[in-house]
Amino acid sequence: MKMKVQKALLKGQSLTKGWSAVSLRNRIAFYYTIATAFLIAVVFTTIYFMVENVVYKQFDDKIRREIAEVLSDSNISTRNFQGFANIKDIKDDDKDNDNESRRKKKSPVDTDFIQLVNSTGEVMNKSVSLSWCVLAFNPNQSGTAYFNSNFGGTMVRQAQVPLVNQKGITEGYLIVAVPLKNALIVLHDLREIFFFSFPVIILTLFVLTRSIAGKSIHPIEKVIATAEKMSQENLDQRIPLPYHHDELYRLSATMNALLDRLEDAFLREKNFTADASHELKTPIAVLKGTLEVLIRKPREREHYETKIQFCLTELNRMGRMIDQLLLLARYESIKIKPHIETIALSRHLDSVIDRVRPAALTKDISITVDHTENAMVAADPGMLDMILENILSNAIKYSPSGSLITTVTKLNTNKIVCCISDQGIGIPQEKLNAVFDRFYRVDESRNSSTGGLGLGLSIVKKLADLQQIKVSVKSKEKCGTSFSLTFPALNLNS
Repeated sequence: MKMKVQKALLKGQSLTKGWSAVSLRNRIAFYYTIATAFLIAVVFTTIYFMVENVVYKQFDDKIRREIAEVLSDSNISTRNFQGFANIKDIKDDDKDNDNESRRKKKSPVDTDFIQLVNSTGEVMNKSVSLSWCVLAFNPNQSGTAYFNSNFGGTMVRQAQVPLVNQKGITEGYLIVAVPLKNALIVLHDLREIFFFSFPVIILTLFVLTRSIAGKSIHPIEKVIATAEKMSQENLDQRIPLPYHHDELYRLSATMNALLDRLEDAFLREKNFTADASHELKTPIAVLKGTLEVLIRKPREREHYETKIQFCLTELNRMGRMIDQLLLLARYESIKIKPHIETIALSRHLDSVIDRVRPAALTKDISITVDHTENAMVAADPGMLDMILENILSNAIKYSPSGSLITTVTKLNTNKIVCCISDQGIGIPQEKLNAVFDRFYRVDESRNSSTGGLGLGLSIVKKLADLQQIKVSVKSKEKCGTSFSLTFPALNLNS
C-alpha cells in the first residue's frame, strides 16, 4: 500500500513538472480554449433545446387543432364518451377481406392518428390509419398531456385528452398523434452539425489563440533575450519598449529601471572597491618600505622608535579607514533603519563639542555656541552625534591655529537649521558638489598632511539622507567653510 502511494505521488510530481515546463504561449492558448469550449458547448446546447422546444411546440399546436377539428366535425364534446365511441369517421365497420388485410399492414407515417380508449386503457375506437397498431396510453396522466412515443417503428408526438361525463368522472381518453419523422431528421442533422463542428472550432481557436498569444508576449521574449545577453561587461543594454503603452510596456519600462539601478549599484561597488584598494595600498606600501629600510642594517634606538611610531600612526590611520568603510557598508544596507526620536538638538551639540574640544585646544581653536533654546528635532540620536562629530572634526582638521569655529542653531521658515562654520582654507566652488563623494579629496597634499581619508563627509551625507535631514555646504577659499543641517521643526519654546 505504501509503495502504491509513493508511486502515485511520484506520478503526480512528474505530471506537475511536465505541465510547469509548458510554455506561456501554450498555457494561455490552452486556458482560453478550455474557457471558450465551455461557453460554445453551453451555447450549442441552448440552441439545440430551443430548436427542439420550438419544433415540439409546433406539433403540439397541430395536435390541438386536430383535436378541435375532430370534436367540431363530430359535434360531440369531450363530456360525451359514448357518442364519441360510435363515430363512424374514426373506425370503419366494413369487415371484408381487403379491410382485414389492410389492418394487418403497418400504417403510413405521413398522416394523423386518432384513438379512443376507456379509463382502463382498452381501445374503444381508432382511425383507419392506425390499422392493427395502437397508440401508447399513459394511465398516470389525469389531465391533458403531450409526450413522444414509438408507433410502428416511428417516433410520434401525441396528446392524451381525458373524456369526462356529466358527473365529472373520466370515462376514457382521446389520443391524437402526428409523426415526427421530418422533425427528428432536422434535430438529428442539427446534432450532427454541432457534434462535428465543435472539435473543428476548438482546434482552430487553439491555433489562432496560440498565434495571437505568441505575438502578444513577444516583448517578453525580448526581455529574456536581453537578460541572457547581459553580463558585467554590457550592463548598459536595455529592453526595447513596445509600441502600445500596456502592461507589457510597463513591464519593459520597469525592467529597464531595474537594470539602471543594478548598473548604478554595480558601478558604485566597483568604484568603491577600486578606491578602497587604492587607499589601503598606499599605507601598506609605506609600511613595507619603512620596515625594509629598518632591517637593512643596524640603526640607533631613537631611529627605530621614530620609524615604529610612524608605522603605528599609519596602522591607526588604516584602522580608522576600515572602520569608516564598514560603517558606510552597514548603513547602506536596506535592513538598517534609523530609530527616529524627538530630541533636544542643543543637548546633543553640546555633548559632541565637549568630545572634540581637546583636539581643538591642541591647535588653540575656539568653539562658540549660539543656541535656540529647547529646539526639538526628529532624528536618530546616535546618527546625529556621528554627523555633528564628523563635521566638527573636519572643521578642526582644516582650520589654522588660533582660529574660531561657530555653531549656530536657529529657526528658519518653521525649520530648525544648525550651521557649523570655520575659518579654514575653504573649498573651491567647482569642487563643492563632490565633497560628499567617497574618498574625494580637494587637495591630496593637504589631506595627506592632515590625515584625511575622504570618507567623513560621505558618512555625513549618508546618515543625513537616512533621517531626511538636508545637508548643504557653502565655502570660499581662504575664508572658511560652513555646513548647514536642516531639520523639520517639531517644537520651539523660546
